[in-house]
Amino acid sequence: MSDTHAQTVAYVRETMLEPQAPPVTVVGPIGWAKTNLFSSRLNTVITLIALAFVYLVLSILLPWAFHNTWSATSLRDCREMTGTDHGAACWGVIRDRWQQILFGNYPVDLRWRPILDLVLLLVALAPILFSNVPRKLLWFSAAYPFIMPWLIWGGSVWVPVMAAVGFILGYLFLKFGEKALGSLFAMIGAVVVAIVWWLFFLGPVSDIFASILPIGLEKLGSSRDIGGLMLAFVIGVVAIGLSLPIGIVLALGRQSDLLIVKTLCVGFIEFIRGVPLITLLFVASTLLNIFMPPGTNFDIVLRVIIMVTLFSSAYMAEVIRGGLAALPKGQYEGGDSLGLNYWQAQRLIIMPQALKISIPGIVSTFIGLFKDTTLVSIIGLLDPIGWATAIRADTDWIGILWELYAFIALLFFIICFGMSRYSMYLERKLKTSH
Repeated sequence: MSDTHAQTVAYVRETMLEPQAPPVTVVGPIGWAKTNLFSSRLNTVITLIALAFVYLVLSILLPWAFHNTWSATSLRDCREMTGTDHGAACWGVIRDRWQQILFGNYPVDLRWRPILDLVLLLVALAPILFSNVPRKLLWFSAAYPFIMPWLIWGGSVWVPVMAAVGFILGYLFLKFGEKALGSLFAMIGAVVVAIVWWLFFLGPVSDIFASILPIGLEKLGSSRDIGGLMLAFVIGVVAIGLSLPIGIVLALGRQSDLLIVKTLCVGFIEFIRGVPLITLLFVASTLLNIFMPPGTNFDIVLRVIIMVTLFSSAYMAEVIRGGLAALPKGQYEGGDSLGLNYWQAQRLIIMPQALKISIPGIVSTFIGLFKDTTLVSIIGLLDPIGWATAIRADTDWIGILWELYAFIALLFFIICFGMSRYSMYLERKLKTSH
């Protein structure tokens, strides 16, 4: 018995072993590389080929890029500084022309206005993009669409104020006319009321108030002075802000049981998606004025914004329709069981889920839209690409190519990468599955 007990005790550990660090081949950089880069023979070969390609690109790019040529005032100065004709980047063109790439021909003494506009844009977006920002800022977010064009174009402050009055009148008509006319007709009436106000009353009423209390900013001479990255921002921000709600309406209209509404929405979406954006831009720049009353001066930038917005709205409608189609039928039935009407169910149940599903597609459309703003250079507007072409025509910088496009590409990459990262953050935040 004692022998059995002794044998049992021999297999009982009296002290615990000290914890040991995991092998370096499993965790850390070495473990990550082994798992992701060298997990098999094929992956090892592909990794080595990729590393050789990266080394080849960097061996050419880095010696070309890293030269202190910022003080050069012409391409000839750069060549004298580096002692080579094509083997060194000439960054002096960026130092010399960066203001035109960013602001175009916008008056130098007024450039504080677009800079302030950008700061206010960030403030207006903060409560929309981040839930921990005070909700009271949403009032400023609602006012920003009227402040933005006023700061850029200048003029009387009563013009954006009266434009906002049109939305207020439409909202009041919708609120008090819904019981008498029904949701659909009240919404149509609200749109008609707002459009009538903007077309026939906005100008005269603004002039009356301006004569009584003249408050405003110096008016911009011509919209063609808006150029560079600022032009891309103006077109992109307005088109992005308008295309999402218009796309939601079109997506709902395409699924409507009303034949006329569905036909109009389907026709609009399919027509716009079947026409290249550059064709619509040519229509905006040349043909649209033909259909306007004689003597009408329809701003070229406004025409482009309208066409880009319509183009983006059609694609946005299909993205959102995909989110709506992904929802199970039980979500719609749940709204009916709670006694919600169509618009209440859409606002509280259907649309929040559909938009969450559609986040990757929505952000991809936004990124594509912002990059497509460079197409306006084809119709004579000097966006960053247009200014790059104009700068290359200068006798001091004839022969410059990669430096300008690299700088413009960096600007667009920073903006588009920021949108992409926010999309990933929002997906993680709204993720409900486990």
